[in-house]
Amino acid sequence: MGFYTGVSDTKKFKNKKGSLMSSAKETEKKQLTHKEIMAVLSGLMLGMLLAALDQTIVSTALKKIVEDFNGLSHYTWVVTAYLLTSTASTPLYGKISDLYGRRPVFQFAIITFLIGSFAAGAAQSMTQLIIFRAIQGIGAGGLMSLTFVIIGDILSPRERGKYQAYFGAVWGLSSVAGPLLGGFFSDSHKIFGIVGWRWIFYINIPVGLAALVITTANLHIPKIKREHKIDYLGALLMVTGVSALLLAISVYGPESGWSNGKTLGAFAAFAVLLVLFLLCESKAVEPILPLRLFKNHTFSLTSILAFIIGAGMFGAIVMLPLYLQVVKGNSATLSGLKLIPFMIGIVAFSIISGKLISKHGHYKRFPVIGLALMTIGILLLSTVDEETPFWKLSIMAVLIGAGLGFSMQTIVIALQNAIDFRDMGVGTSANTFFRSVGSTVGVAIFGSIYANRLMHFMAQDTKQLQSSNAAAFYKTVNGVKSAVTPTDFAALQKNTAVLKTFSPELQASVLHSFVKSFHVVFLSAAPITAIGLALVLLLREAPLRTGAEHHAAQQEAAGETLG
Repeated sequence: MGFYTGVSDTKKFKNKKGSLMSSAKETEKKQLTHKEIMAVLSGLMLGMLLAALDQTIVSTALKKIVEDFNGLSHYTWVVTAYLLTSTASTPLYGKISDLYGRRPVFQFAIITFLIGSFAAGAAQSMTQLIIFRAIQGIGAGGLMSLTFVIIGDILSPRERGKYQAYFGAVWGLSSVAGPLLGGFFSDSHKIFGIVGWRWIFYINIPVGLAALVITTANLHIPKIKREHKIDYLGALLMVTGVSALLLAISVYGPESGWSNGKTLGAFAAFAVLLVLFLLCESKAVEPILPLRLFKNHTFSLTSILAFIIGAGMFGAIVMLPLYLQVVKGNSATLSGLKLIPFMIGIVAFSIISGKLISKHGHYKRFPVIGLALMTIGILLLSTVDEETPFWKLSIMAVLIGAGLGFSMQTIVIALQNAIDFRDMGVGTSANTFFRSVGSTVGVAIFGSIYANRLMHFMAQDTKQLQSSNAAAFYKTVNGVKSAVTPTDFAALQKNTAVLKTFSPELQASVLHSFVKSFHVVFLSAAPITAIGLALVLLLREAPLRTGAEHHAAQQEAAGETLG
């Protein structure tokens, strides 16, 4: 197990500490300087920005893309194809990079992402776009996971706190810049003679090329040479199993219903593939996800926490832009700008926690505080209504952002501090994987809760309005008044522009139904983060490895003799 898997492992490390530290001076000479670290991080952040941005930039441009390709029936697959391949490939990258080295695998991910981006920008049909988005996702899975793996290689857990704010800034920037850029490009008829929405993919080309150049020049991590055997069967079972799960929760469930045959069939396929995967991994010589890692208390706990943070936070936060656009009437661009307080919370509190972790070496308190802040922020969101001022919403967004800044990067530090260096790639990638699956589950579940409650409250509120003020039950289209039909209310779930045609009284009634639906979503998300808060209290805090200890562990994993 890792150096810090419990009391016995801590003692084991302390017993080794003398021999490892005897060459501290030599190892310190080999460690990267701050300038060298920043050079490497700049390439990693560009790569991570590519993947994070593409999770949000496409959503605001989907309407325009669908109109150009007349592909309304397949529009969800533009997002789902990317989600499927990026999530399913995430744990594979960690293991493959453990075997073949970080730089070539990371650069493969960049190149794959760029190929997918260029092809998606040039797509001539909805089918082509979906295929090319899937290729993008294959690259994105490596960009998201290997970024944190490489950080674990070049920085000790104690030192990493100083730099974690940079990656919090990338997350925050992507959450704001994605919707802004997507709205700008989709609203532009043509840019340099090219249809506006295609630039949401072409914009990746210069950024990706810069990341490729920077990592080629600066990313030099020694590859640990050892005999290996790729677990192809395990990889196949993992990818197909995850794909079945994601299809069930993000496509079939929301579209066809959770009791539909396709949904249940996908869940059943996932269950069977999961059992086969576990059997395969228990016998594999080089398992794609070593089951022994789950015997590590910190690995298991941080995996659950990553899932919870993804489900509770991402599932709730996707509702904020929707609230701003539907209830407040903000444009997609303005609603993106109003997420800046959320970004400020992430960046500011990533900096604060990072500096304090590096200074004092204690980290457990930060995810505890973070999950508490997230729970409070989400609970406060359940009080918003049609009249809530922006300054109040900003405080709630800052609280949730602060919770994320305190917790997301910190649990990765705890994980990397607790596992053997030889498992750095697969362990860190697994954490990213569980967070990605959690966010997908959160978005699907809370989306279903929102849609279900919206129809319930709308039926309830409009019936009450009709009984008290039947004269308000009309719509106006092109200056012509007509009765509102059940079809109009059903259409609201797909296109809220219909709301503008309703009478003022009916609009107010429907908006109140939206608000009550948001309340239920946020009240459903809060218990999930509260469970995370209870679990994080069980986290065992161990001394963080310093730079010399980290380098010594790296050398030991490589089979080199120190001293």
